[in-house]
Amino acid sequence: MTTLMVQGTTSDAGKSTLVTALCRWLRRQGVAVAPFKPQNMALNSAVTADGGEIGRAQAVQALAAGLAPHTDMNPVLLKPNSDTGAQVIVQGRALCNMDARAYHGYKRVAMDAVLQSHGRLAARYPVVLVEGAGSPAEINLREHDIANMGFAEAVDCPVILIADIDKGGVFAHLVGTLALLAESERARVAGFVINRFRGDVTLLQPGLDWLEAHTGKPVLGVLPYLHDLHLEAEDAVDPRQAEKRGDVLRVAVPVLPRLSNHTDFDPLRLHPQVHLTFVGPGQPLPSSDLIVLPGSKSVRADLDWLRRQGWDAAIHRHLRYGGKLLGICGGLQMLGQRIDDPDGLESAPGSSQGLGLLELDTRLEPHKQLRTVHGRLCLEDAPVSGYEIHAGVSRGPGLARPAVRLADGRDDGALSADGQVLGTYLHGLFEDPAGSAAILRWAGLEAPGAFDYGALRERDIERLADLVEAHLDGPRLRALCGLDARPGAAVEAVPCAN
Repeated sequence: MTTLMVQGTTSDAGKSTLVTALCRWLRRQGVAVAPFKPQNMALNSAVTADGGEIGRAQAVQALAAGLAPHTDMNPVLLKPNSDTGAQVIVQGRALCNMDARAYHGYKRVAMDAVLQSHGRLAARYPVVLVEGAGSPAEINLREHDIANMGFAEAVDCPVILIADIDKGGVFAHLVGTLALLAESERARVAGFVINRFRGDVTLLQPGLDWLEAHTGKPVLGVLPYLHDLHLEAEDAVDPRQAEKRGDVLRVAVPVLPRLSNHTDFDPLRLHPQVHLTFVGPGQPLPSSDLIVLPGSKSVRADLDWLRRQGWDAAIHRHLRYGGKLLGICGGLQMLGQRIDDPDGLESAPGSSQGLGLLELDTRLEPHKQLRTVHGRLCLEDAPVSGYEIHAGVSRGPGLARPAVRLADGRDDGALSADGQVLGTYLHGLFEDPAGSAAILRWAGLEAPGAFDYGALRERDIERLADLVEAHLDGPRLRALCGLDARPGAAVEAVPCAN
């Protein structure tokens, strides 16, 4: 068994992307590989095969490796619910809320869970590919580190350091990061990858030669800038749109302070017949066919913030003019009459009045519901699949007109009596082509064309693996993975984790 870790000089340097690419590259060669991230901070999460939740990036990496996502792939997930605090999720289960100082003291305990999960993966898969978090050179975070070099030192694994040349200052990033590491940490950096290069790579060669001579570390390769790459973002909202054609449905999504699982909207912004607008603070809600209230990690606080923007009045005006309104998870809860949080699970204990558009009340309860589901939409009896991640339990007469009838016998969500307002707990609602088309028709798009988001994601994972094959040092990478340097020498795969 070999563990190889990818760390970055900055956030968004390309760590998630490179681990995804390497997972697929190794899988092509018949190597059984598992992704791993010791600690992740993100509001985008996925439900796992064993009924927990992990960061969405690790779920995509599992897909690249041909595995079902498992809680061991991301044993510590932090979901921010304020500027100074987060819900702490350990091995897929919500533990409690902690502020930053309390969590810093908890890291020693968290490291035990990290090493347990890594040990189980390492016993099952010949190669474990690890993604770091942020930068290993954050001086204030070095003590009790579990996310970067603290983990690498604990399991004694080599590290690839990746930097994004598109940000500028790539040589300073790499050399400066090395300079801030301890001697033992510098020694385990096995090489560099430079990401997102545009232009003629021969013009970069003098810099690469200097870097190798100055640091004594090899450059494992330079990855070119890949246009129109779409992988689900771990943090920041991705506003990029696919080229639009023909009749276009206008969709607006308010960007709430604690917006969660904004990857729900990737299939919409990439759909050739949907123009999606993310609406930020201080901006008016534009004229739209459909407004979608997204999920939220702090529903009551985000609802109060939405009102301060004046968006509640804009939503009511939108409905008066015949527009459609969809609420997903926390957005569904906002559409109801009342939200109660008696235990202070998301913020101070209390209650909030909802928007009053669906006849239901929601109570936040300690046990978080985590499920992957499939069923039939009330709209056109179309198939739909997705996942649930929520602490709220909704009750009320509005649920007698469900949005979805689930295969497990439950009903989900609600459709208003006038058919204008739809609410559901299902994330991933737009990934099923038939279900997505039914919702788009309901929202006003007369003839949605076929669009398969899953096929697009798979295409881009393959493109990333092609880049590794063409631009990185394959024999060196195989050696770092503990494999025979010959590309044809494969390691027997083991079954997917369940």
